Amino acid sequence: MLTIICKVCNTELTSHPTQAHSCGCSNETMILNDKISANDLSRVQIISGIPDNKKRNTVLSSEDLAFQEQRKQRKVRKLEFDVR
Repeated sequence: MLTIICKVCNTELTSHPTQAHSCGCSNETMILNDKISANDLSRVQIISGIPDNKKRNTVLSSEDLAFQEQRKQRKVRKLEFDVR
């Protein structure tokens, strides 16, 4: 969760995954999940929850990923067919 404060109206906004929250001042600060928008971002301060790089949730194990990478390196064999 990300928490920001609008320096114009001193409104504290907390992120939500599906709902957009905004203050009603002239800066129009808005937050949705981890996206922040405002007319002047210099008047917005992030209080807590700076998002790190999102970790990829992989279903495949490291051995499966290595196999897929090795398989990607294969050359394609063209088959020749007799035309009758």
